[in-house]
Amino acid sequence: MCHATSWGWRKIVGMEEMGWRKYERLHPTNIVKKFPTNGLNIFMLEGDDAVWHLMRVAGGLDSLVVGEGQILSQVRQCHLHSIEEDGCGGKVLSRLLNNAVAAGKRVRSETAISKGSVSISSAAVELSEHMCMKDLNLPFSEARLAVVGAGTMTRLLITHLASRGLERIAIVNRSMPRPMELQEQFPDVDIEIVLEDGLWDVVGRSDIVYTATSSPDYVIDKALLEEHGQDGGRPLMLVDIAVPRNIGSDSGELDGVKPYNVDDLKAVVAKNTAMRQREMIEAETLLREEADSFIGWRESLSAIPTINQLQERANMFRTEELKKCTRKLSQNDNFTDRELEAVERLSRGIVNKMLHGPMSHLRKAESVEKKQAALSELSSMFRLDDEQGARGRGRRRR
Repeated sequence: MCHATSWGWRKIVGMEEMGWRKYERLHPTNIVKKFPTNGLNIFMLEGDDAVWHLMRVAGGLDSLVVGEGQILSQVRQCHLHSIEEDGCGGKVLSRLLNNAVAAGKRVRSETAISKGSVSISSAAVELSEHMCMKDLNLPFSEARLAVVGAGTMTRLLITHLASRGLERIAIVNRSMPRPMELQEQFPDVDIEIVLEDGLWDVVGRSDIVYTATSSPDYVIDKALLEEHGQDGGRPLMLVDIAVPRNIGSDSGELDGVKPYNVDDLKAVVAKNTAMRQREMIEAETLLREEADSFIGWRESLSAIPTINQLQERANMFRTEELKKCTRKLSQNDNFTDRELEAVERLSRGIVNKMLHGPMSHLRKAESVEKKQAALSELSSMFRLDDEQGARGRGRRRR
């Protein structure tokens, strides 16, 4: 995806696999020529549209999973790259990226747009934590956990569990390599590795068992629970995050056994997704404030040339009049160099005080429209446009 800004910078992001993660000073029509799209759709935005889009991206409003945090991390990396010694951010783009990161953090802290699980693995953790006291009469922090399988879903599951302070979990798998990889990835978690022959021993000493295998058959069902003596009424929560299902629905017919499957988890995801969608309205209001703040700062840069012109013009008049004055005063033998310097300082002080009001008014203009109006008024009042035109004609004559 490509974002274009009116000050000439083109930011290309989201194409890491193609080596597009860089900044290029390009005209929009040259981007497609320089970088192969391989059939991917790209789009270009300019000026305020680009600012607003970046704010929405950083806020997670344009993500497939609304409010997810990974995109904010990517925007932050873009900002860090822009301010590196070999970065190409410049003053305006670096400020924009920094403001976008701040806006993304604000949205996530002041709204609930990032709250609630919106993936199957995170929903499994949220559901089991929520139902733990009801089903097991036990705080989630005290529950003994186990997971059957050691694939990607297990890795994601442990990631979410670790964020809730997980200290220990048993992993049951057919072989050792994958569980050992997980041990390396989560050094702060005490992972017990058990081969599949020890499944029922693990089930027997666990309070919550998650299943995430690729088996086409049930790993746990009513008959297997009865066969292995797990039908005595002991509270046991079974959370199945696999497709196809690893846990037979009939296991819930046994006293104390509470099975949950992907359909239950999808209901959690749907509820949280709907909640996040509702939060988008408030998030957009916050992002609009941040975008307006940046646009106001950017427009304030346009006042700098006018302020410089105003200072130069005032100083030119001061210098001209001071020369006339000092020429007359220097003819008086009673005037010392120190007194002439005092007159010089006096003239500077008068000019600075006279300019303070107009320049403060220019800097404090709240909206873009007010700032443009103030610029126009000052230019007309002090005839700055005439002075600029006269300079231009003078250069052409030379």
